[in-house]
Formats: sequence, C-alpha cells, structure tokens
Amino acid sequence: MGRRNKKGRDITGIVIIDKPTGRSSNHVLQQVKRLFDAKKAGHTGSLDPLATGVLPICLGEATKVSSYLLDADKRYHVTCQLGVVTDSGDSDGNIVTTQAVPAFTVQELQVLITNFIGEQDQVPPMYSALKHQGQPLYKLARQGIEVARKSRRITIYDIQLISLSSDSFTLDVRCSKGTYIRTLVEDISHALGCGGHVSMLRRVEAAGYQLQQAVTVEQLETLSEQGLQALDDVLLPAEDALPNWPAIVVSDAKVIALRHGQEITVEKDFESANVRLFDQSQHFLGLGEMSEKGIVAPKRVFVINGE
Repeated sequence: MGRRNKKGRDITGIVIIDKPTGRSSNHVLQQVKRLFDAKKAGHTGSLDPLATGVLPICLGEATKVSSYLLDADKRYHVTCQLGVVTDSGDSDGNIVTTQAVPAFTVQELQVLITNFIGEQDQVPPMYSALKHQGQPLYKLARQGIEVARKSRRITIYDIQLISLSSDSFTLDVRCSKGTYIRTLVEDISHALGCGGHVSMLRRVEAAGYQLQQAVTVEQLETLSEQGLQALDDVLLPAEDALPNWPAIVVSDAKVIALRHGQEITVEKDFESANVRLFDQSQHFLGLGEMSEKGIVAPKRVFVINGE
C-alpha cells in the first residue's frame, strides 16, 4: 500500500509561544500545528509542564533550523522554595524532606550564587526526558528506579538575584544549552543548608527570541476565528532564526547545484562558518557550512512550493 499523504498546509515560519503552565511542550505543539493546519511542525526544546514562557515552534521547512535553535543559549526566571525537597526538584513532585531555613542575608546569598557562574559539569536529574536504554529517565524515576547519569559540560553565564524572602528567592539565569535549572536551584539551596525546589520557572529568552515576541495559544485561537491569514501574519521568517550566521547570496546556477546537494564555491572574506543561503531575489534557500577555501556544503536546503 502506498503511503498516505500527510494532511495540512505547506506553511513555513516560526511562531513564538508563551507556553502555559500545566501543559507539556508536545501538547502545545500539537495545538499550534492544528490551528495553523500545518503539515509539519516541531519545537526547539521542551519545557517542563510546570514551566512557562518562550517556546519557539517551527512550521514546515523551518523545522530544518530547529536543531540549531535547540543548541542556543537560554534565559530563565526561577523561584526556589527553601526548606522543602521534592523527588522531581519542582512543586509537581512528592515531598522527600523538610528542613528549617537558616537565616542568611542578601549579601551572603549573592556571594553564594557567584560560585555557580561559569563552565561546569552538571549531572542531569532523574526526572528528565533523557533516555536510558530507550526508556525516558522520568519514567524510571516514577518507578523508584535510579540509574547512573553522565555529567554534561554546561555554562552558567550569569545569575542575578531578583527578589528574596525568608523562605524563597527568585533568580535571573542566563545559561547554555543542556542546563537543568532544577538541578542548579537544588544545588544552591543545599549550599544554603536546607535544600529546596523550583516553585516557578519561566523561560524569558531562547535562541535570541524574547518573551515580548510571544503569543499565547488562546491568542492564536482568537486569531484563527479570522482565518488562516490572520494566523500567518504572526509567523516570523525562518531566515531570522540565526542572525549571527553570515548571509551569502548565490547565483541561479548555484541555487540549482545546492538543491541537488552539491557543493558550491563562493568568494567571501568569512572564515569557515555556518552560513545562511539566499538566491538573487533574497529568497531563503537554507543553511550551509563554508570552509576556509570558500567551499559551501549544503546542510539544510529548503523546499518551497514543491521546488
């Protein structure tokens, strides 16, 4: 039997969602895909159900840049509830221990958090989507099973104290990909001598996209009542996703070569780099990798309107 055609539109672009709490990233993704009637969609890194904030969702050919956005830096606002440790590291988990919160000053906390800034090794939590022998760790954790996890090299670029009370604090954290904020908060709270868990987590920036650019699913639902064009108007172009990548305009002949998966030669002053490729009409062709000799190998070439 032949493969059934996927239903939906060949729509390409990126929509920045302000993910609500209590829903998985995949649930939000499916809602957005349905509203846009998109044939293909993908997000650029899961947020915990508890977490809210910036969730870039790529539609159509824009899914080809999603892996690069996944590798980008993030920024979070996070609140730690002190004195209560949960098995998941957040308020969705079961309480493991409680402990009195020692007295400390703003200055003492600020000095403490500076110790967590910089490049470091971090062991991922059991309550994570990482897999062990094909099984997500969080499923094993729910069965009371704990397995050894390899540490990962991450970078905490900056931590700023936003607010502080007698039993909680809120931080502004800028970090690299692969950073588990729950683990960071647990480590800081244990260093204070009482432990704690994440009671609020909001991603305010991801891959350069800001919370101010985000729309809610409810706003999209309202727009959908006006028709698909009203929804399409909120889409951001895929070529804007990687603004730090050099842009290269190629000839029509080289466009054909790229679409056939062939390398091309360009005359540019760039060093070896990942690049964005455009045709003579400034239409985005996709992504390539350029060597020091000016040879560009296509990496993610877009197919638009059946080309």
